[in-house]
Order: sequence, then C-alpha cells, then structure tokens
Amino acid sequence: MSRVNFEQLLEAGVHFGHLKRKWNPAMAPYIFMERNGIHIIDLHKTVAKVDEAAEALKNLARSGRKVLFVATKKQAKQIVADKATSVNMPYVIERWPGGMLTNFPTIRKAVKKMSTIDKMSKDGTFDNLSKREKLQITRQRAKLEKTLGSIADMNRLPAALFVIDVMKEHIAVREANRLGIPVFAMVDTNSDPTNIDFVIPANDDATKSVELILGVLAEAMNEGIQEGKAMTKEKGDTEEESEEAAPRRERRTKSSAKKERPHLHKEDEEAINAAVISKVAKGLVEE
Repeated sequence: MSRVNFEQLLEAGVHFGHLKRKWNPAMAPYIFMERNGIHIIDLHKTVAKVDEAAEALKNLARSGRKVLFVATKKQAKQIVADKATSVNMPYVIERWPGGMLTNFPTIRKAVKKMSTIDKMSKDGTFDNLSKREKLQITRQRAKLEKTLGSIADMNRLPAALFVIDVMKEHIAVREANRLGIPVFAMVDTNSDPTNIDFVIPANDDATKSVELILGVLAEAMNEGIQEGKAMTKEKGDTEEESEEAAPRRERRTKSSAKKERPHLHKEDEEAINAAVISKVAKGLVEE
C-alpha cells in the first residue's frame, strides 16, 4: 500500500508546477498536462516516487546512517528543521557553507571552535577576558551556531542528501555528486532532475506540499530507526544467551571428562606413587 494517496497530494497542491515558459524539458516525463499556461505534475508518478524514496530512506535510517536535509528557502526552513529534528537528522536551513561536503575537515574545525568557546564559558576562562573580547567571541559563537549548529553532531559525511529546490541548492547537489553521495530531492517543473538519484516530482514552493511529503518521509525514517533499535536489542539478547550458555557447556565438558577418566584400583595407585617416590629419591642421591 502507498504511503501517500492521490487525494492527499491534490489537496496539498503538489501538482502545481511553474509557468510553461519556465519549464525544464528534462522534466517532461513527470508532466501530466498544461493548463492556463501552468504545467501540471503527474501525481501518479509522484506517488510512486515518494514510495521509492521512503523505502530507501527507511533502509538508511535502519542501518543508523545520517541523511543531511537542505532547504534554505523561506517556505521550507521551519518544516525541514522540525521534521529533521523529529528523526534526529542533521539539517541546513541557513546559507549553504561552500565546501560543507567537499571540505568537510575544515567544517569540523569550525564546529570544534564552537565547542572550545562553550568550554571557555564553563571553566572560567571567559571571566578573565576583557569586555570587548567577550563580545567578539560571543558574536562569533552565535554566527557559528546559526550556520553549523544543526550539524554539530555530524562527525562524518552523510550517507545521503535530501534537498528541496535543486536550483536554489545547486552547490549542495554538485558537492554531493562529486563525492558520490546519493541525492533525494523534491523537483519542480523548472528544475533539472538529471543529477538527482531519487526524484520526487512536486511543487517545492507551497508549504503544504513540502510539509506533506517531508512528513511521509520522516515517518518512514522513524520506522527504520525503530526497526534498527529492535534488531540491535535482539542481537544483544542473543549474545547474552550465548555467553550464559558457554559456562554451562564448559561445566558439561568437565563433568564428562571426569566420567571418561579411567578409575584406578587402590593397589595400582600405591604402585604408581611408590615408583614416583623412588625416581625422585634416586635423582636426589645422584645430585
């Protein structure tokens, strides 16, 4: 069963594309018709593409990998921040920092600088600075927080990128393409879907459209996260059972060894002991 239906997409205005004169010919396979000079997106294809993207994102979330959400346009900012936070994923809703992916070590240094400033404020170093220095550092911290705060916990490159409006976020898409990182995107009729791995043909300007599609995908990712946790717990329980069973197997082995050990008669034991004593005594005399 599909995660989203035709009626929901229609109600949210997902089918409204751009003016015919602004279209990108590469989007032709996803366009149903043209009405009053505006292209109408084929929602049947949108349903199929949403399901495909949801399944792929669910698998990524199940394996514990991160997906970086990118949307710097006003209509999508808050929605992306809320949905990404709900599934504990990093996001960028302010200006895309050039080199975020291709120059990731430098970005990590900036994040560490933010952590250093936080440490200074806690250990008392901040109190020894002049008023002017405090103000400069505080401003720098606020600027870093605004740009990089949402990716502070991202210690490695993301497994995938989710973009809203590939024209506006073309630098992010180009960096991901260069590094071979899969790109998921809501693509409108004026955009080029060529460099997008998972195309979701949809209206990327309407708040309702963005909210509906992101909500469906966030739900799929949450399912994947829960399944991943369940699998980890099951694996942990299996390992504990194996560890508990090991001593029991060891005890059984020892007890069987005792049973298999041949029983000596008292006369035989005395004879062996006498022979050992005689040999030890002989060695002592020879020394």
